[in-house]
Amino acid sequence: MKFSTLAAGLLSAAGLAFAQGEAATGSVSKGPFPFDLNGSNFTYPYPVNVFTFTSQQQKLQMAFMDVKPTCAPNGQTAVLLHGKNFCGATWNSTIVALAGAGYRVIAPDQVGWCKSSKPESYQFSLNQLAWNTRGLLNTLGIGNITLIGHSVGGMLSTRFALQYPNTIDRLVLVDPVGLEDYVEKGVPYVSIDTDIAAEAAQTFAALKGYEQSIYYAGQWDDSYTIWVTMLTNVYFGSKRAQFIKNQGQIVDMVLTSPVVQYFKDVVSKTLLIIGDQDKVAIGANWSPPEVAANLGHISVIGPQVCDTIPDCTLYQFPTLGHAPQISAPSNFTRVVLDWLEQ
Repeated sequence: MKFSTLAAGLLSAAGLAFAQGEAATGSVSKGPFPFDLNGSNFTYPYPVNVFTFTSQQQKLQMAFMDVKPTCAPNGQTAVLLHGKNFCGATWNSTIVALAGAGYRVIAPDQVGWCKSSKPESYQFSLNQLAWNTRGLLNTLGIGNITLIGHSVGGMLSTRFALQYPNTIDRLVLVDPVGLEDYVEKGVPYVSIDTDIAAEAAQTFAALKGYEQSIYYAGQWDDSYTIWVTMLTNVYFGSKRAQFIKNQGQIVDMVLTSPVVQYFKDVVSKTLLIIGDQDKVAIGANWSPPEVAANLGHISVIGPQVCDTIPDCTLYQFPTLGHAPQISAPSNFTRVVLDWLEQ
């Protein structure tokens, strides 16, 4: 009888934890921190805080910005999740607009990126990164959120919305990676060692060329240069070896963790924003020509994905590429805020 009672209690506790969604636990510090925090000495537009927690039997740091509303608070929190070649700082214009509309804004750097830890041994998964992020929010005492994710951050936001559906008020996906299943479409698998070697070969010129072609539809404005500088700062920073390893692991994670079949299960009210000139397709550069030609048609697959999400609004920028929040910040934030205010 005692065993049965104890077992029932444990099952009840486990059920409650499952219902709420388990997440990381840790503590938040406001510093001071080293100038070269986890291999990045790039100056962020707002003070950087650190969430320290244990994951996969190691202590990790997750850097983030916590920006207060700059007008009358509306009681809501917006969380911004960056893409692979981005950091929390690249959301600066969006942060300004959201804080100016009364939102508290949280913009983290995910583990493996920018000012966060570069773990020596880590199994990267979308679920793990969502677990880390939800733990940060719990530690800050933040419940429900408006979640805005771009590129790989959009893919992560989709997984977050599936993993913690009761904590998402509204979901904004900005040119998310994962609108198609790359492997299903024929992208051949390459080893993580190959991915790491490709990351090690990155240079300022190579990153700029890729971003100009893919992110900005062949255009370039001098204002974009700061974000290439920010990224190069980490590639050639004090944690270079570990950073390029983590980035190689992340490419593998994206390729092998499709989300497109799960969009139908997203219950959050969703805004999908795409630049019709976006051509991002993971693995296209190492795929056979006939496979690569069938990838990255975002203007076509974006509307198709939105049709599968139960409550989805689609907004398309006809002339923009992969990063509308950078290439047309005023237009982008107007679209987001108009939708959020509906």
